Amino acid sequence: MVGTVIYKAHPAMFRAHPFWFVLFVLLIAAFGLGLLILLYWYIKTRATSLTVSDHELLYEKGILSKERLAVSLRHVRSVQVNQGFINRILGVGTIEIKTAGDEPEFTVTDLPDPHEVREAISHAQALRGDD
Repeated sequence: MVGTVIYKAHPAMFRAHPFWFVLFVLLIAAFGLGLLILLYWYIKTRATSLTVSDHELLYEKGILSKERLAVSLRHVRSVQVNQGFINRILGVGTIEIKTAGDEPEFTVTDLPDPHEVREAISHAQALRGDD
């Protein structure tokens, strides 16, 4: 049950990897190979999403086969945001969702505005009365 969607994000392409993006655009003119790579990359980023609803977090990934992982908001213990220096400048980062235990339940890389995701999860938990 997804419920009311509070936040939904897909990994970023250009903001996460600007050098590779420009290189693949240049490869379009050189060999046409860049177009295939960019198309695959775009489809892959669109096929990966993190959705925060009022009940759960839903992480989906996969192009031909889908992997879906739903975690109840009441089980989320911490949300870790990792950003290197360049990632902070470009406004992207990695989110780790942790439930009970030391290992993350799942990790989503190259998300735009990762602190906004963390705030959306906190907001959704506050709406439910979970802490």
